[in-house]
Amino acid sequence: MLVRDAMSTVVLTIGPTHTLRQAAALMSARKVGAAVVLDPDAGGIGILTERDILNSVGLGQDPDTELSHAHTTTDVVFAAPAWTLQEAARAMTHGGFRHLIVLDRGEPIGIVSVRDIIRCWVPVRQQVPA
Repeated sequence: MLVRDAMSTVVLTIGPTHTLRQAAALMSARKVGAAVVLDPDAGGIGILTERDILNSVGLGQDPDTELSHAHTTTDVVFAAPAWTLQEAARAMTHGGFRHLIVLDRGEPIGIVSVRDIIRCWVPVRQQVPA
């Protein structure tokens, strides 16, 4: 199975000046665990994850004043839609992260998460009526 088959095509894109609270609200509303951060001044595409927000709040930082660019990962590993799920899982394991932005011709077209991969690898059990 390929990344294109497992990825979420719901890509939340935010700017570098969104506060962490704004980013969290948008992520919650879209039911996603990561946002693509487009920052032309910092070189392009980054990622902000729920863990980045959690770490900031855990340090006592104010989510109403902390800006996403200060917590964005800019050294991003990108996936191609034609990667196998094994390649994506290997990249995540090697890099120690749970989300990959999927690029096609330099544009984000999806995000694949560990959860997406697991859903493909572990079939959902059908409940048997009692």
